[in-house]
Amino acid sequence: MTEFTSTIESNNSTQTSNNILQWLSVAAMVYLLICAVSIIGGGFKMSAGGHAKELFAFASNPFAGLVIGTIATALIQSSSTVTSIIVGLVAGGLPVSVAVPMVMGANIGTSITNTIVSLGHVKEKKEFARAFSAATVHDFFNLLSVVIFLPLEMAFGFLEKFGSILAQLFYGGSEASISSLNFVKAATSPVVSNIKYAFQSFGDQAGGIALIVLGIVLIFVSITIVGKLLKKLMVGKARTIMHTAIGRSPISGIFSGTLVTLLVQSSSTTTSLMVPLAGSGSFSLKQIYPFTLGANIGTCVTAVLAATAVTGNSVAALQIAFIHLTYNILGVILIYGVPFLRFIPVRCAEWMGRNASENKMFALTYILGVFFIIPALCIGISSLF
Repeated sequence: MTEFTSTIESNNSTQTSNNILQWLSVAAMVYLLICAVSIIGGGFKMSAGGHAKELFAFASNPFAGLVIGTIATALIQSSSTVTSIIVGLVAGGLPVSVAVPMVMGANIGTSITNTIVSLGHVKEKKEFARAFSAATVHDFFNLLSVVIFLPLEMAFGFLEKFGSILAQLFYGGSEASISSLNFVKAATSPVVSNIKYAFQSFGDQAGGIALIVLGIVLIFVSITIVGKLLKKLMVGKARTIMHTAIGRSPISGIFSGTLVTLLVQSSSTTTSLMVPLAGSGSFSLKQIYPFTLGANIGTCVTAVLAATAVTGNSVAALQIAFIHLTYNILGVILIYGVPFLRFIPVRCAEWMGRNASENKMFALTYILGVFFIIPALCIGISSLF
């Protein structure tokens, strides 16, 4: 009996050790994923030769501004970066009316990261269908939000007016900097900086492209490993804890998405981390959906803090930052709050997941078309008028 008890205790100890190692491996892969996203963004900045702001020079009208915001964020893979640049441009004189559709476009463009991440599940048909649906539900929500709010903004300018009121209420002379709070960037900076330095010897163009390719490969590797580990780990207490934080209720999911994005300061990273959970079947699409909405809200903090640190037209800079925050909050309230609208993104994403799992080229065509080809054509057409 004593020997039997000892065997059980030994097995439990071994199982606990294995679980700890697996969770550490998950943490390591999450760290690698965050580094990979940073590497891709750094690669684009390097290949662009520091002229990323010139992407916004074509935003001569609201529609063009929407498209430019989408393309810029899809390339840089950080809506926080793009909205921070927009804040700086507004402080330098860019009209707020033009900047509003640009931040709307940033919401669409940031969705590409988690959509690319879902391709890491492409080998398993059912898993890929779940993962691709979880990724594209964010896309469809942001697209629906633009369809509703952009025409209203062009007609009435209500976001611009509301943002102006908030800016006047909250404007002050003190400065704040997001860098002092960004512990995630501090943790990944040594690794990312050394990798960037190593690739600088190839030159800006070749080195930047190589960094982008490396980042994509690292995303595939990290997501593949995380997906396998989560299938083993998302049971028992671990699964209960995750469901309590995210899957308990829509409000809990929205709050969790907002909080996590506040901590990592990247909605792309936040939503990308949820894709393996959906792919592995740990969470359903309807549970993931509110979490992604919270990520939209959480990502606005970067721009708000950046606005408090700018020089020049500080009130206008703070205005566009509050516009972005207001836009995302109203989007959640209206779309998720109205039953008729609530599940349109979910149904579209489920349809997209089914088709992508049946035909892998469908997924590739969707990514290239929605985030690059269609926006580029729209820019060309709008320039003719």
